[in-house]
Amino acid sequence: MNTGKQAPVIIVRKVSHGKHAHHGGAWKVAYADFVTAMMAFFMVMWLVNTSPQVKSSVASYFREPGVFETTSGGGAMLGAAAGALAGTAPTPGIAAAREALERAAERIREALENLPAFEELKDRIEIQVTAEGLRIELLDAGDQSFFGIGSADVRPETIGTLKVITQQLLTLPNRVAIEGHTDSRPYTAGGYSNWELSSSRANAARRIMEEAGLPSARLEALHGFGDARLRYPDAPLDARNRRVAIVVRHGS
Repeated sequence: MNTGKQAPVIIVRKVSHGKHAHHGGAWKVAYADFVTAMMAFFMVMWLVNTSPQVKSSVASYFREPGVFETTSGGGAMLGAAAGALAGTAPTPGIAAAREALERAAERIREALENLPAFEELKDRIEIQVTAEGLRIELLDAGDQSFFGIGSADVRPETIGTLKVITQQLLTLPNRVAIEGHTDSRPYTAGGYSNWELSSSRANAARRIMEEAGLPSARLEALHGFGDARLRYPDAPLDARNRRVAIVVRHGS
């Protein structure tokens, strides 16, 4: 029976929820950058606290990466005082170059023993083959120095030592670098700092070696490091930080 009332109309609304935009992988890139930065940070912190020998080996890798060549799967460990690399299998050319430097080191040691002042100097001359090459260091000790106090005046025994070293190096074709280093004791007399002092001493050593026959064309570099590369960072005033180093590079 029709009562005259109209049935209610029911309206159903469908609400469409939009999908969230896809974020992509940008966060992964940011995270990877963060991890890389942290790894670099810890590597720097490790290097800051390592010995001078390890720092020298790491620096040498970037100068002469071929020295660190290994066979497939071989691992390299930096740091031995003699520059030995654990787990490496050097190529014949590298092995031969290292052997030549080892022989030169032995000849230099034997020749220095004939110096009249050898007994006084023997504990202040260090000769070793490292990753960067044959490294010969003339170290100060206490009040004993290869140069005049605070100057680049070369002592007679220093001249004799450098001449002996030069004569033995003439049998090699390798290029040579000479370094001067000081301790951290401030030296500012007349505007003359540790930078100038270390450079002047390295240059004085160069002059003597060239006068002894070292061809100037074999000189690769002359460095005055001041106290930027202390041998004993924990004892910056230690006299042994004052030194001149002669570095005979691997190869010719």
